[in-house]
Amino acid sequence: MRKFRGIFLKNEKEIAKMRIANGMVSRILDALGEAIKPGISTMFLEEVTQDICHKMNVKPAFQGYYGFPYALCCSVNETVVHGFPSKDRILKEGDIVSCDMGVCYEGFYGDSARTFLVGEVSQEAKDLCRVTEESLHYGIAAAKIGNTLYDISAAVQRHAEKNGLKVIRNFVGHGIGSSLHEKPEVPNFVPKGGANVPLQEGMVLAIEPMLAIGTYEVTILSDKWTANTKDGSLAAHFEHSVAIRSDGPEILSLSSNYSGAY
Repeated sequence: MRKFRGIFLKNEKEIAKMRIANGMVSRILDALGEAIKPGISTMFLEEVTQDICHKMNVKPAFQGYYGFPYALCCSVNETVVHGFPSKDRILKEGDIVSCDMGVCYEGFYGDSARTFLVGEVSQEAKDLCRVTEESLHYGIAAAKIGNTLYDISAAVQRHAEKNGLKVIRNFVGHGIGSSLHEKPEVPNFVPKGGANVPLQEGMVLAIEPMLAIGTYEVTILSDKWTANTKDGSLAAHFEHSVAIRSDGPEILSLSSNYSGAY
C-alpha cells in the first residue's frame, strides 16, 4: 500500500472492500434507526447489532478494541461518545441517542455514526442534530483534491460555531483502512500549529463531528470509556467514511434508506 506523509493511500480493490464494509455498517444503522423508540433498552440495540453482524458473518470492529466490551457505542443525551449499552438504560420520549458502529470485512474497516431522535424531542435537540449532520456534510464537501486536511476541519467548525454550537475537542476523526484508526487525525476544528496535509487521491477518512449545546469540555466516567459533556448539555455525533477521489469525495457509508435524523 502506497503512503503519503505516513498516510496509507488505498487502491481501487481496497476501496471496493471498504465500500462493502461501510455498506454493512449503514444497513446496521438503518436497522437501529427502525428499532429506536421509547421504552427499549440500549442493550437491545447492542443485541440488534450483534445479531446482524452474525447474519452477515462479519466481525464487529469495536468489540475488544483496546478492551471496549461491545459492538456498539451507544451514547444518550449528554454522552458524547463511547457510551456502554445497558439493560438499565431505557430510552424515553425526548431523548437523543448516538450510535457509532464499525465492522471489519476481508481485512478492511467500515465506520459510521448517526444520532437518532427518540419520539418527539425538543426543538433544541432537533437543531443540534440538524446542525451536526450539516457540519459533517460541509466537511465532506471540502474533502477534495486541491484542499488540505484542515479545510475539512474549518468547514465543520465554521458551520457549528455559526449556529452557536461547540465543537468537542477531545475526540477527532481519523484515517481508516486495514486498521480502524490510521493517520491522519481529522479534527473538527483548526488546531493551532498542527501539521496540515494536502489531500491526496486514495486517502480514506472517517469524518465525524461531535457537537454540544453547552461546553466542549468532557468528563470521562469511571468505566474509562464513556465521555459526557462536563456541563451535562446535549451532544450529537455523525460520521461517514469518505474516500478522496479524483472527481470528488465518495461517501462509502451512505445509505439510500436514510434521509436525516431531524
